[in-house]
Amino acid sequence: MKYAKLSALLLLLGGCATQTSQDLPSYPSTKQVDTVNDYFGQTVKDPYRWLEDDRSEETKAWVINQNKTTYGYLEQITFREDLKSRLTSIWNYEKQGAPFDRGDYTYYYKNDGLQNQYVVYRKHESSVEEEVFIDPNKFSENGTVSLAGLSFTEDGTLAAYSISEGGSDWRKVIIIDAYSKEQIGDTLTNIKFSGVSWYKDEGVFYSSYDKPEGSELSAKTDQHKLYYHKLKDDQKNDKVLFGAKSSEKHRYIGARVTDDSAFLIISASNTTSGNKLMIKNLKTNGPIETIVADENSDVSMLDQKGNSFYFVTDYQAANKRIVKADYPKLSPSNWTDVIPETENVLSPSKGGGFIFAEYMIDAISKVYQYNYDGSLVREIELPGLGSFSGLSGKSEDQVLYYSFRNYYTPQSTYTFNPNTGLSEKYWSPDIDFDESQYESEQVFYTSKDGTKVPMIITYKKGIELNGKNPTILYGYGGFNISLTPSFSATNAVWMEQGGVYAVPNLRGGGEYGKNWHIAGTQMKKQNVFDDFISAAEYLIDNNFTSKEYLAIRGGSNGGLLVGATMTQRPDLFQVALPAVGVLDMLRYHKFTAGAGWSYDYGTSEDSPEMFEYLKNYSPVHNVNEGTSYPATLVTTGDHDDRVVPAHSFKFAAELQAKQTDVNAPTLIRIETDAGHGAGTPINKSIEQYSDIYGFTLFNMGYRDLPNQAVLKKIKG
Repeated sequence: MKYAKLSALLLLLGGCATQTSQDLPSYPSTKQVDTVNDYFGQTVKDPYRWLEDDRSEETKAWVINQNKTTYGYLEQITFREDLKSRLTSIWNYEKQGAPFDRGDYTYYYKNDGLQNQYVVYRKHESSVEEEVFIDPNKFSENGTVSLAGLSFTEDGTLAAYSISEGGSDWRKVIIIDAYSKEQIGDTLTNIKFSGVSWYKDEGVFYSSYDKPEGSELSAKTDQHKLYYHKLKDDQKNDKVLFGAKSSEKHRYIGARVTDDSAFLIISASNTTSGNKLMIKNLKTNGPIETIVADENSDVSMLDQKGNSFYFVTDYQAANKRIVKADYPKLSPSNWTDVIPETENVLSPSKGGGFIFAEYMIDAISKVYQYNYDGSLVREIELPGLGSFSGLSGKSEDQVLYYSFRNYYTPQSTYTFNPNTGLSEKYWSPDIDFDESQYESEQVFYTSKDGTKVPMIITYKKGIELNGKNPTILYGYGGFNISLTPSFSATNAVWMEQGGVYAVPNLRGGGEYGKNWHIAGTQMKKQNVFDDFISAAEYLIDNNFTSKEYLAIRGGSNGGLLVGATMTQRPDLFQVALPAVGVLDMLRYHKFTAGAGWSYDYGTSEDSPEMFEYLKNYSPVHNVNEGTSYPATLVTTGDHDDRVVPAHSFKFAAELQAKQTDVNAPTLIRIETDAGHGAGTPINKSIEQYSDIYGFTLFNMGYRDLPNQAVLKKIKG
């Protein structure tokens, strides 16, 4: 057993109380077993493999003991309750999503403030009175059962909604009469990674895997299947339309019925990038026909008008374009450009009889309105620099909605008239946060290989660049995902305390299209870590912060980012906060649908070269004896069946066994009845962030909140 104690911290910071010596409880004992893997003739020890068994009593006991140690340490952080109070206060404001019309009703998601889950409300077209349509807070007493999806028939008379229990990716689907809200037929079960698409009012298409042998939360799920469920029929009679044959084996299959119920569009893929595309004529009940036969590009249907189809694709267009073809000649050789590729990344939507082309320009939204012949109507003037979402709807809709937000502006909703171009504010929140006191600046820094990388830094106006500002550097860098400006109540609390929040747009993301993504994948993955390290160096070199005040945070693939950079440059950060991270790069593909991430990562089975590359940055395999690592709080959920918690368990065990800095604790916080993040109850989120921020500030040397004015406000 390895013991560590937290000695007295001597560093005094502005606004800090006098510090006293604090003791770190002894880490629980984590046994090591003689488990060895062979990769191309090279053996790799895996002493904590036993922690992968999430059903064993031994693993459960380890989780209990680790949480006991972690919460015992957190209890000595006296200002943690003040953080919780302020988080509760600032989180307690009404939040609304953009409305959408279905049948005779207008629907919208709303949270009164501190409700654990958003409620779906609606208003009848003849009334201004709102009524509750679905309240997920009544699904369970503790708020851990969440609404995970909602789909209506074209006429809005029927609805299917999915629920997630404990944050799991496995779903149940309930079908109801939308007007009476009464359930129709039995609950559909064991559905995963799937939407629900209606065929008229007769049935639904959905996708799932066979129930895995072994643990439902960690066993490999490898063959997705597309099913059709006839309304009121028994689920056991549901027919497999695609995916039953070995020649049709894919990890991800999705389906969408066209608005006129004439065609079914099927997407099939084996990784998170690239897909095949197929079509089935539902009018003739014809065979499944291929549109795109390989997975070398991404392609999806934007819209369909009769026999004319509009697709969004990065085929021969790294930044995407919109193309048109007429059924049945839908293959790429028949495509014609509607909106050609530009130098910026395209993310389109449609509504009101128009196409809306959102472009990311250095991670900031610009939006243009087009006719279906590709002619430009107008640029849509947004409220400021930030992120846009919405403007989707039916072709006959005369009022569309969109949302706007940035790092210090909470999300507001605007109406848009597609015929006049007039935009007006529809709804904005009343929040206890003065956004006028904060600002963002975008900088471009140079990474290790000379690549220019953008970063948005947000902070309170008038900040002093003295190198002593507590700073969180947040990143992701993978899977073609773009980090665009978005408001968070938790970030608002951090910035109130004088904190800096910095977000670089690393390679591996989608901010500059397919080439930017590929530049951070497989044997180029080190580019992502270099970009993140260079971002930290920029913040230090320009006196936003210093090593003693710098924390890094990221989740999922971002958890890998934190794990890799803290093991490569442990000298650069004071605090590391890897959340639900992919941390064992040699075995990630063995669990659930992890093999589908191989486009970004490659696998240890691909080749000796790929194995060596993964091993050289895999966080679990690069924790070394005799090294001083940052203070680390690993976070995960016991029901995470996307990135299984064994990644976090093994990484924490390695750090606890090998950390040499007695002033830097290594702890793991394991949330119970929680998954990868989606659907987490508000009360759990508030508790989690009060612990994360408390841990971070405490290990930067603070013994009181840095901003005493806010502290007084909290205490009244």
